[in-house]
Amino acid sequence: MINAATRAGIGPRILVALYLLLATPAARAWLEATMSGHMLVQIPLLAALGFIACRLLPEAWQETLLAAAGGPVPHVVVALFASTWWMLPRALDEALAHLPVEAAKFVSLPLLVGLPLALAWRRLGSIGRGFLWTNFISMLAVLGWLYIAAPVRVCNSYLVDQQESAGWLMVKLAVLLFAGWLASLFVGGHAECGASDITGAKAAGTPGRASPQNST
Repeated sequence: MINAATRAGIGPRILVALYLLLATPAARAWLEATMSGHMLVQIPLLAALGFIACRLLPEAWQETLLAAAGGPVPHVVVALFASTWWMLPRALDEALAHLPVEAAKFVSLPLLVGLPLALAWRRLGSIGRGFLWTNFISMLAVLGWLYIAAPVRVCNSYLVDQQESAGWLMVKLAVLLFAGWLASLFVGGHAECGASDITGAKAAGTPGRASPQNST
């Protein structure tokens, strides 16, 4: 059997291997060949690696990092600004044209998007998480619509047909994420209501099996 220490060692190794794989020239050329692969595959994967890597840290380290920046709100602000920047056409062009900007993308997405979100996620609560989801979904939908409706190329590195394809994928993804988020709210709400009903019934004494009574 694999113990916890072994799993803890395997997890970081897998993340480092995936990160190095994404950084190889072949993987970069393949994902960055299309606007969809660049924006909707490579960038989210880099942020996700930072998120998962943070969750592998000891909880004491996570709490220390969270407190060092003043709580979850500063982490969320940093993650929103960093993720918004890498969704802009200019950022994509700069990353493809200049190697230092490409290196900055590989460093900033895990450290300034994935890691801060992982640190803040547990402390945000349902309202804070809902704000993040709605902000991300709306940004995805608006950018997708702009890429579809733009009469010219907004990204010099990609053709108009790739721009439109990426825009439609972003809009569809936004719709799917919104539907999934709403479904999770309803399912979670029903589960919480069911749990509270059961707890209340147990506290009040659910009628059913009659309790034995002493005859007088």
